[in-house]
Amino acid sequence: MPSNSPSNAPSHVFDVTTEGFQTDVLEKSLTTPVLLDFWAEWCGPCKQFGPLLEKLAAEYNGAFLLAKVDVDAQQQLAGYFQIRSVPTVMLVNDGQVIDGFPGVIAEGQLRQFLAQHGIEPGAPAEPEEAAPPTPAEDVARLRAESAAKPDDDSLRLDLALALARNGDTGEASQLLDALPANLGTDERARNAGVLIANAAALQDAPARAELERRIAANPADLTARHLLGLRLLGDGEAEAALEQFLEMLRRDRNFEDGLPRRALTQAFDVITDAELVARYRRQMALMMF
Repeated sequence: MPSNSPSNAPSHVFDVTTEGFQTDVLEKSLTTPVLLDFWAEWCGPCKQFGPLLEKLAAEYNGAFLLAKVDVDAQQQLAGYFQIRSVPTVMLVNDGQVIDGFPGVIAEGQLRQFLAQHGIEPGAPAEPEEAAPPTPAEDVARLRAESAAKPDDDSLRLDLALALARNGDTGEASQLLDALPANLGTDERARNAGVLIANAAALQDAPARAELERRIAANPADLTARHLLGLRLLGDGEAEAALEQFLEMLRRDRNFEDGLPRRALTQAFDVITDAELVARYRRQMALMMF
């Protein structure tokens, strides 16, 4: 039975040495029961029983740890526990051996042994969510899909929106202009239009640091707040952008014919975080009504 390696062993299974026994077994057993599996390479029954122990260690998902002891490599440990035959299993809890058995037992008996000591399968670990694709990744994917289906106008509209989100507003505009008129009222077209208009508004605008300086000097400079909000939105700092637009609304809802409200609603259209949008919609509604 080869030693378990990190690449193929369940995360709750590990090899034990004499030197690491205190830390890896006794100390860990203070919080989680540890099942000691004494085995040997030459032991036929070990090769049958070891995989069963590892299977349950994975299934129980941290309800117990499986510590494997190669009696030939760790003779001092085997001697300390007076191991006479392999496989032998011992259960360590709170730093003490509380039970064990020699030889091979059936899976049902093994589950019963664990249950007698209050060890039941743990809840499965939540899978890690994949990171959302970046705007550039969306563009690359949609380019490929659109090239494969050149007559699919909906795909080209998706590509236009992805390009706008990625800052490629010139190409996005060209794609939007070439789309059929019936797609002009599509939500994706409106969102892309907002992003293109925002980019145009920022073309000759001051840099972010200058806008921040202007606002620090004059918190009522709503033009600077609007431009800073657009820059923050373009930089992916959605909440900071909404804060600027909300502050505009708080100070003067009628500024430039209702620009604070328009800035907020347009931002809501292009921000993909639904929870964030809902939170700021509520704040806007409280100020408006």
